[in-house]
Amino acid sequence: MDWITGIQNALDYIEEHITEELDYEEIAKQAACSNFYFQRIFGILCGFSLGEYIRNRRLSIAGSELSVQNIKVIDAAIKYGYDSPESFTRAFVKFHGITPSQAKKDGSKLKNFSRISVQIILKGGSVMDYKIVKKEAFRVIEKLERHSINDSENKNTIPEFWERSRKDGTVNKLLELTSDKEFILGVCYNHAPTNTQTFGYSIAAVCGDDTAVPDGFRISEIPARTWAVFECIGPMPQAIQQLWHRICTEFFPTSNYKPTYEMDIEAYPAGNMASEDYRTEIWVPVVEK
Repeated sequence: MDWITGIQNALDYIEEHITEELDYEEIAKQAACSNFYFQRIFGILCGFSLGEYIRNRRLSIAGSELSVQNIKVIDAAIKYGYDSPESFTRAFVKFHGITPSQAKKDGSKLKNFSRISVQIILKGGSVMDYKIVKKEAFRVIEKLERHSINDSENKNTIPEFWERSRKDGTVNKLLELTSDKEFILGVCYNHAPTNTQTFGYSIAAVCGDDTAVPDGFRISEIPARTWAVFECIGPMPQAIQQLWHRICTEFFPTSNYKPTYEMDIEAYPAGNMASEDYRTEIWVPVVEK
């Protein structure tokens, strides 16, 4: 299954089951990838979380039904997954700016949140530099934490993890232990177990076979893989977020490669991360389509 088809299958599944209790694991299966990976790519592509999309679609449809059908507010609340009319009303007012009761009146102004349809739009030629690199297995020493996959909470918790690691000496310790002084790595492990709501993310550095392991750290082996390596130039985190968007919207839909969905790595060199010419890399394990 190709990149575009998988995501569209998942979006179609959401629409077909919009009034039912939606299982995010089942949604991700429609795209042939993990719950975590689907939510992550969805957020990169759309700029909002999967949970926000589902809530907004339900509230949009509910508003339309209340305005044209003889449906009670309590029935609409139950139909679209709310525990009570009160919680439904709060969400409805936040989205539409009016109450469900007001929506039933003629001439009421409602907001529409349209369904997403995935397309490749040709905007003219653009250059995206990358290289395909075959790497043998290598070891990293890392400090790992688990982060929530829900509603893009990790957009805040991962930067907080980096900030703590700079302050508490984690980054300096990794620089002491690494056999490769060029990069400190952010390793995102995408192979979360079924039905878990967290994923593993580590701050890491390449190490040798005889590296001592301090308390709170661990050694992991990154398997031999073919990697698509993308150079990123610009201040963090804006530049790397923009590059991820291009990888998802330009590279994978049109290239001869697809991700393995196992992990990905962001490689950060020493330097001023706020500089316009700061250079880092994204490594994504790939296979040919």
